[in-house]
Amino acid sequence: MATRPAADGTNRTAITACVMLATLMQALDTTIANVALPYIQGSVAASQDQIAWVLTSYIVAAAIMTPPTGFLSGRFGIRRLFLVSVAGFTVASMLCGMAQTLLQLVLFRILQGCFGAALVPLAQTVLFDINPPERRGSAMALWGVAVMAGPVLGPVIGGWLTENYTWRYVFYINLPIGLLAFLGIMTFVQDTSRNRAARLDWMGFATLSIAIGAFQVMLDRGELLDWFSSGEIVIEAILAATAFYLFLVNTFTTTHPFVRPSLFRDRNLTAGVLFVFVVGLTYFASLALQPPYLQSLMNYPVVTAGLVMGPRGIGTMAAMTLVGKMIGRVDTRLLLAIGLGLSAWSFHVMTGWTPDVSAGTIIFVGVVQGVGLGFLFTPLSVVTLSTLPTELRTEGAGLYSLSRNIGSSIGISVVNTLLTRNTQINHEDIARYVTPVNPVLSDPPLSQFFNPYEAAGRAALDSTVTTQARIIAYIDDYKLLMIATLVVIPLLFVFKKPSGSGGAQSSVVIE
Repeated sequence: MATRPAADGTNRTAITACVMLATLMQALDTTIANVALPYIQGSVAASQDQIAWVLTSYIVAAAIMTPPTGFLSGRFGIRRLFLVSVAGFTVASMLCGMAQTLLQLVLFRILQGCFGAALVPLAQTVLFDINPPERRGSAMALWGVAVMAGPVLGPVIGGWLTENYTWRYVFYINLPIGLLAFLGIMTFVQDTSRNRAARLDWMGFATLSIAIGAFQVMLDRGELLDWFSSGEIVIEAILAATAFYLFLVNTFTTTHPFVRPSLFRDRNLTAGVLFVFVVGLTYFASLALQPPYLQSLMNYPVVTAGLVMGPRGIGTMAAMTLVGKMIGRVDTRLLLAIGLGLSAWSFHVMTGWTPDVSAGTIIFVGVVQGVGLGFLFTPLSVVTLSTLPTELRTEGAGLYSLSRNIGSSIGISVVNTLLTRNTQINHEDIARYVTPVNPVLSDPPLSQFFNPYEAAGRAALDSTVTTQARIIAYIDDYKLLMIATLVVIPLLFVFKKPSGSGGAQSSVVIE
C-alpha cells in the first residue's frame, strides 16, 4: 500500500473529527445497551439466559472481524472499507432499534459487530497517515478521548435515553453520528492504493475465528453455567484450544499466513500488545464492577450511578490532551509509569470502600483512575504503531485492538466469577459466627430485628451477611486489579530512554 502524505491543517482537522465520530459511535455501543437490557428483555420476552446474547453476539462478531481489517484495507482501500464499515454499522444500529424479536435483535447485533470491528484500527491508521511524526502524539490523544470516553458515557446516555424515551433510542442515536461520519469520510479522506492480488488465508481466518468465537462465548456464559461443570463450556474450551492450535500450525507452515509472524519482530508491537491486554483487562473490569456496586450495594438509581461514574471520562480526556503535548518531550516510560501508578493507587483506595463511601470520594477516585488511563492509552497507542511500516500499520492496529478486546473480556469474566464465588465463600465464613448464642445478638435492639428464632429475623440476618460477604468480594476483586496493574511494570524497562531531541519518534523506540 502506498504511503499517504500528511494532510494540510484544514483537512487534517476535518478528517480527525470524522474518524473520532466513527470511533465514538463504535465505542459507545460497547456499553450503551447494558443498562437497557432489563427493558429489552421485557420487550422481546426473553429469559435472563437468552438476553445475554444481545451483548455476547456483538462482542463475538467484533472480535472475529477485527483481525481481517489489514487484509480488507489492503485489498479494497482504507477509504472504501471505512465507508462500508460506517454505513453498515449505522444501518445495523437502526435495524437493532426496529427489532421485534430476540432472534432479530441478536442477528442485527452480529451485523453491528461485523461492521464495527474495523472502525478503531482504521481510525488509528488514518490518523497516523495524515499526521507527521511530531504530531502523532497529539492526534492519538485527541482520538483516544473518543475511544475511552465512549464506554464511560455509554451507561449515562443509555440510562437517560431508556428512562426518558425507550430502549430503542440507544441504537437510534447512532444514525446522526453515522451520517456525519460517513459524509465527512467521503468528502475528506483520500483513498490508498489497492493490492488486487491480495489473497486471504482462509484456513488461518477460519481457525482464528472459531478460536476467538468459542473463547468469547465460553467467557460470557461460563459464570452462568458454572464453568467446567457444564458440558457446553468444556466443549467450547476444547474447540477454542484446538482451533487456536490449528491456527498456529497454519501460520508457521503456509506461505502467506493470515497473521504474519514477522509483525512480532517489531518489539514495539509485541510489547504494546501485551501492555494493552492488561490495560483492557483492568479498565473494563473496573467499569463492569462499578455499576452493580453503586446500584445494588449503595442503592443508587441507574441515572445517578451513571452521573457518578461520568467524571472518570473527564479525567481521561484531560489527561490525554495533556499527554499528547508531552509525547516526544518526556520519556515514554515515565508517562506510562505515572499512568500505572495512578491506576494502582485508585484500585488500592477502592479496597477500603464500603457502601458508606461518599459520592465525592467515588468521583475523585474515578477522576484519578481516568487520568491514569489517559497517561497509559495515548503513549501506548503511539509506541505500538510508530515503528511499523505503513503497509503493516492497519494489520498491527487490528492486533492491538484485538488484544485490548480479549483482555477486557477476560477481565470482566474473571472479576464477575470471583465476585460470585467469593461472595458465597465469605457468606459461609461469616455465617459460622451467626448463632443464637452469639453475645452480639443478645443486645435488645439487635435481638428484636435479627431474632434467629423467627423467619423475619433469619431473613434479615441472611440479607446482612450476604451484603457483608459481597463487600469483601468486591475488595478482593479490586486487590486483584491492583496486582494486575503492578505486574505490568517490568514491561516499562523494555522501552528505550529517548536520546537527544529526536522528536516524537525518538521517544517511542524499543531496543
